[in-house]
Amino acid sequence: MNLGLSSCATGLTCAFLVAGAVSIAAAPSGSDLRVPRYAHIFLIVDENKSYERIVNGQDAPVIAALAKQYGTATQFSAEAHPSEPNYVAIVGGSTFGIADDAPFSSSGHTIDAPNLSTQLQSSRLTWKGYYESLPEPGSLTIGSGLYASKHSGFLNFRSVQQDPKRGEHLVDFLQMEKDLQSGDIPNFALIVPNLCNDMHGAIGGGPFDCWTARGLIRRGDNEIKTLVDDIMASSAWRSGANAAIVITFDEGDSGEAGGGHIPTIVVTNHGPRHTTDPTPYSHYSLLRTIEDAFGIHNYLAHAGDASIVPMLPLFAVRTAPYSRRN
Repeated sequence: MNLGLSSCATGLTCAFLVAGAVSIAAAPSGSDLRVPRYAHIFLIVDENKSYERIVNGQDAPVIAALAKQYGTATQFSAEAHPSEPNYVAIVGGSTFGIADDAPFSSSGHTIDAPNLSTQLQSSRLTWKGYYESLPEPGSLTIGSGLYASKHSGFLNFRSVQQDPKRGEHLVDFLQMEKDLQSGDIPNFALIVPNLCNDMHGAIGGGPFDCWTARGLIRRGDNEIKTLVDDIMASSAWRSGANAAIVITFDEGDSGEAGGGHIPTIVVTNHGPRHTTDPTPYSHYSLLRTIEDAFGIHNYLAHAGDASIVPMLPLFAVRTAPYSRRN
């Protein structure tokens, strides 16, 4: 079955086929309590937009259609304002006291702690961070043009900074295109568009739609379409193994409490359809779900808190053989 967006999400056709098609997910019980094993998870992080602004079906029609056709967490909250602590939380399970966007080289912003990259490597799984407009593979540049290291997450950890293979792990979108086409796809991919394409905006330059609110959302929405289409065309997506694309945001509007109420959409190749999940989640919930999906149960920091539950209804798989390997 072709799940590509070219014939579906861009026109909102699939998302609104039948009134009432969206179901409210209930947490599985009994033998279904574990997150199925996934071969690939692609995590796309966008910037600074509230749940209501993105899923209303008008400003970001592609993302809204994906939310309707696949799955969406309706009560997902970020950890803090501004950006950097949320990116760190996504891959580290804590903000580690970071409360600003200072460079990773600043005092207190380089972290000596396990993170998702060290977990994956210890489990003999592969990972990459794909950063649009990255100056060069493995770059330690703080910011250059439309790239900003505060949106990296991984670079805040000393283990990544000192990784001799950093240039293989932190790469640009051109390398992502090559990997998707060749089939040399990591188990976990963190995908971060540049400042014009992640809805953040560039200050003091760039095209008109790179610094107007509505233009930024439409530009970012189109970027999501391109990324999702490319991933769905890959061998990883078309195989019998479980794969998921997660679209989330670092934070919501600046005036919202905590880090704000943000959109988080889960698109799976063998999982739920037309599913809404009202469970309160956070980036820590997402991290725990990723860990579970890769068979890692020594959770990072707050991902292991008793109050944190995995996003089971949005990752559940009933039919894919690969899910039984967990």
